[in-house]
Amino acid sequence: MKNYLSLTELNSALTLRDLTEPTAGAHAMQLLLADVVSALERLWSIPSEAHRLNPLVATADNYDRLGYSPADVTRDSRHSRHVSPTVMLRSHTSAGIPALLDSLRGEQGHYDRLHVLPGLVYRRDAVDRTHVGAPHQVDLWRLKARGLLGPADLQSMMAAVVEAVLPAADHPGVQWRSTPSTHSYTAAGRQLDVLVTLPDGRNEWLELAECGLVAAPVLRSSGLDPRRWAGLALGMGLDRAVMLRKGIDDIRLLRSENPEIRAQLLDLARYRPVSLMPAVRRDLSLVLADPAEADVELLGDRARGALGTDANVLAALEIKAVTTTAELPPAAVDRLRMAPGDVNVLLRLVLQPLDRTLTGGEANRLRDRVYVALHRGKVQELIAG
Repeated sequence: MKNYLSLTELNSALTLRDLTEPTAGAHAMQLLLADVVSALERLWSIPSEAHRLNPLVATADNYDRLGYSPADVTRDSRHSRHVSPTVMLRSHTSAGIPALLDSLRGEQGHYDRLHVLPGLVYRRDAVDRTHVGAPHQVDLWRLKARGLLGPADLQSMMAAVVEAVLPAADHPGVQWRSTPSTHSYTAAGRQLDVLVTLPDGRNEWLELAECGLVAAPVLRSSGLDPRRWAGLALGMGLDRAVMLRKGIDDIRLLRSENPEIRAQLLDLARYRPVSLMPAVRRDLSLVLADPAEADVELLGDRARGALGTDANVLAALEIKAVTTTAELPPAAVDRLRMAPGDVNVLLRLVLQPLDRTLTGGEANRLRDRVYVALHRGKVQELIAG
């Protein structure tokens, strides 16, 4: 099922600052990306070429030409942002790869180059301290004609990326691993994880990148003979990489307007915590007509849309319980005027501005804006007055 973005939603997405773009101002993300690219240039002694492409892409380039199945769940509007039946906001920077490969059809001689495709991508995602609806990503593709590339090259690529993101000099003892992972446009796919220490002292493996050998069907679809062409493909989330490098635990800090925080986002030095305002929690009791709507990513995306320019105040959105009409006490069903197929969703909002204290009245008004946007029941329970 596809629901299309409104003009307001589209304009909001397209005006969001791309932190990888130097013309919009300096940012630590640009420095990290430069470190990664330089590391791979040195590793292979080859040049790189950067591609900054329009985030509006053909749906076919985002999915079909990269080998996605027509029935793939990621095509659904619950996960992707469609503008029309044939155009969407890219869900990954890999959407620029088909056109790049098409441009290489005329290459007849030796060829070996690293292609860098950075920028914003647009997804339906959860609301918490490590996820946003428009994260930054980079695709790093080494494309080579008249030469072989194999698993050993992929392994050395992963090692170079880890060292660039988490240099041993600053992060001694860093551990990483790669595990098998299936991607529609790669063969011998791997997931690259790094071991991180959580605030409570526990260690946890965290995904840093996905990679693999460029799949033969993807080359063929651009008229490139897989017997002559080979490639390595790696996609990495840049927000997470910067957070790991600097020791930042809240993704919203990357866009903070707080001067003390902004000043620390001009380099790759360890982040020095700035005292944040206290979190305010507000609970909502929603009635939804379709149980499929009780999805944390879908509700999170709708909550962001409802808050608009205040969305950065929303630190987390959690589903605490989902209960069908049949499971609720009759008194509750009657009070909420629920129909037989409805579900009651208990939702918790965590509101925490990065630069000011939120008053109770402000929190209540923000809560009500989210409630009105998400609630589908016949009875409204507003608290702001």
